[in-house]
Amino acid sequence: MLWLTLATLRARKGGFFGTFIALLIGSAVLSVCGILLESGLRSDVPPQRYAAADVIVSGRQQADMPVDGEAAPAPAPMKPTLVERVPVRAELAPKLRALRGVRAVVADIGVPAHIVEPDGAPLAGGTQPLGHNWSSTELGPFRLTSGRAPAGMAEVVLDADLAARADAVPGDRLSVTTGAGTGHFRVSGIVAFQGREGPLRQPAVFFSDAFAASRSVRPGLVDSLGVLAAPGTTSDELADAVSTVLDGHDVSVRTDGDRAEAEFLDVATTGPKLVLLAVSVAGNIFLVTIFVVSSTLALAVGHRRREMALLRAVGAAPRQVRRMVTAEALAVALAGGVLGWPVGVLVMRWIGGRLAEHGFVPFDFAPVYGPLPAVGAVLVTVLTAYLAALTAARRATRIRPTEALGEAALEPAGLGRGRAVTGAVLVLGSAALFVMGLNLSGDFAALVGLANSLVLTVVIAAAVLGPLVSRASMRVVGPALRTSRVTGHLAAANNSTQVRRLAGAVTPLILAVSFAATVIFAASTSQHTAREQREAGLVADHVLTSPAKVAPEVVEDLRGREGIRAVTGLVTSSVVGVEVAVGSDSRQPVSLSAQGLDPKALPETVDLDLRRGDFDRLGPATVALSTTASSRLGLDVGDAAQLRLGDGTLVTPRVVAVYDRGLGFADLTFDHAVLAAHTTTGMNDSVLVRAATEARADVTKALAEVAEEYPSLQVADRISFNRQMQEQQAYAWVNYLIAGLIIAYAGVTVVNAQVMNTMVRRREFALLRLTGITSRQVMRMVSWESAAVAVIGVGLGTLAAFPALGLIALALTGSVWPTVSPLTYLSIVGGTAGLAALGAYVPARLLLLRRPIHTIGSRE
Repeated sequence: MLWLTLATLRARKGGFFGTFIALLIGSAVLSVCGILLESGLRSDVPPQRYAAADVIVSGRQQADMPVDGEAAPAPAPMKPTLVERVPVRAELAPKLRALRGVRAVVADIGVPAHIVEPDGAPLAGGTQPLGHNWSSTELGPFRLTSGRAPAGMAEVVLDADLAARADAVPGDRLSVTTGAGTGHFRVSGIVAFQGREGPLRQPAVFFSDAFAASRSVRPGLVDSLGVLAAPGTTSDELADAVSTVLDGHDVSVRTDGDRAEAEFLDVATTGPKLVLLAVSVAGNIFLVTIFVVSSTLALAVGHRRREMALLRAVGAAPRQVRRMVTAEALAVALAGGVLGWPVGVLVMRWIGGRLAEHGFVPFDFAPVYGPLPAVGAVLVTVLTAYLAALTAARRATRIRPTEALGEAALEPAGLGRGRAVTGAVLVLGSAALFVMGLNLSGDFAALVGLANSLVLTVVIAAAVLGPLVSRASMRVVGPALRTSRVTGHLAAANNSTQVRRLAGAVTPLILAVSFAATVIFAASTSQHTAREQREAGLVADHVLTSPAKVAPEVVEDLRGREGIRAVTGLVTSSVVGVEVAVGSDSRQPVSLSAQGLDPKALPETVDLDLRRGDFDRLGPATVALSTTASSRLGLDVGDAAQLRLGDGTLVTPRVVAVYDRGLGFADLTFDHAVLAAHTTTGMNDSVLVRAATEARADVTKALAEVAEEYPSLQVADRISFNRQMQEQQAYAWVNYLIAGLIIAYAGVTVVNAQVMNTMVRRREFALLRLTGITSRQVMRMVSWESAAVAVIGVGLGTLAAFPALGLIALALTGSVWPTVSPLTYLSIVGGTAGLAALGAYVPARLLLLRRPIHTIGSRE
């Protein structure tokens, strides 16, 4: 069979090209997922300030949640990430110093620090710095190039690049915003990072140890402990000793490249995000790839029924035909899988830049290109092609030799028993998923995942039942085609008799339209609902923000000023709880958004649409939940919640209220003091101000005075603030990006299917022309056929998306109608329909360039 396989590949290069394209793109998209996964698991960012430390002891940035005395099960990369820096207890330092082989133990204390220009704007030209205690310079190869170490409470040392940006030399004075507001500091010295050219990834300002300790957000806690080895002790030996003595303490012991995850919080939190993104996307991509490759191979093999029949008639055994088809598929899959890797690398380079641009990954994010994603993409592509080829060849090999040629002459009209049963099972499965979705109304994240599964199940059902669906669709569309006496009649007759070919052309359209509509309009419905909730819920008259966050002193300064009715700082973070799965006893840790507000000022600044309970009882030991969080955590008013705050602290507040506007604000609401004490900086994201109706002029004056005292403050009214919030859609953009990969794949498949369907009709077109039909009439017939394909594909795609979108809209708005932009919908429809027309029109035009008398005698 090998020589026959090679001969077929050489003779049918055009026929195999469509399969090759589908496999190449599938390999490329799977490669992107693999690169994202490896980049999340392996960071290539080197340590800088911790480069001289042999061992770094830091907090664990991934949360374990106790459930009935045990940790909730979850693989390490899939555990929720704590968004605040998890501190280490300073009292661990003496234990480490007592170890043999330890030369020194140095604490690193982080201090919020932002250099302010004379005009009040943050220092331009790069990343804002982070403050540290002077002793921590021992953890990195720093050396003083000028000046001296900081002394007292009003001196700082800058790294060389930061000093150049600020145009500062020893003796100059700078305005620096810390957690205690903006103060004036004298530059006492400049340090350089030895052994490295260029600026630090995170610019550094070094304060005296006394100042850093006094400004620490969490007394008794430090960012990390650096352990320096004594001569003769290796890093691995020291790490083993440290791990032993700290056994039972919830800390991470890091060496080598892992030290960067302790040094840079964004590196520590980005890895798990990329892993979750890669895993969630890979699942959908894998299913779509199987579906696309299977349908493409089925189409390619279906076009060769006459050839398969002839092989069976001359004595080829079924296993020989299967071996030939699978060998062809494997050869094409190997080529497509290998060439798909470099395409995936190019796509990943573009995606990496966009992810960084929208703040999903750090600004210097560099994907990791290891061999495993390449090997995985090729293996998955080859395996998918092999299984698809077996399925595609199955029917052809079951034909008896005596019936082969007769069956090959006419396309089978009905469905086999197995296909009918499979289609019925998929329809029932779709119904079951829809019913399950009705019970997930409180879990939006799970509902989105279920919606994607529901759409894909419906599309696969439509593909399996394709001939029946196509025949039923032509009964609706056919009368419109027959309004054209000649070409329309021919198009209707072709589509009605060649229902399998029509199904092969329609299915990719259904996939493209349904996926595009589901992802885009689920996001638009969510964004529209969030915007409405913010607009209705924000009752404060003014919102104060700053690029460097807002110091707590601003709130204290505004309190008591004339005309201000209420003022509160707004701090945001994330907490981890235990999600109760609907319909089962399984529990998994889940990350939820959180906000902190002054309970006394909350009713005057934010209307969260209270449903149950009382906000007056919100305090240090209580929490309020959104309806979504209440459903996901299985908690209601009076229940005790078990939560890990952003820095890993385990708390058990009692639920005192349930509110509805969680999508526009946050899933959980805490007392401001509680949440702020467990954030990295302790500073406010914004300050909400409510003015007394009769004293708005006094409030405007007060805000102007405060803005002069804190130059980086920006004052906005509620309308402007809501507009700014609407523009911050990094995660929505990521959803659009991933959806774009799937839609682009489906779009190429639309063109692929149309081209393959059209190219096998060369003899049909020649026969029509020899019987008197002109080339123009043939093209008009093709146009009518393409119009029917577009109408059926778009219509069924829209219907396939509606149940999933209805579930999402029902959960968010109480109505089954999602938020749909007519222009966006028309773009989806026009784009997919245009691809379908292009895929049929161009090859048909090329086929008609040849003289029919030469084409009619050509081989298939």
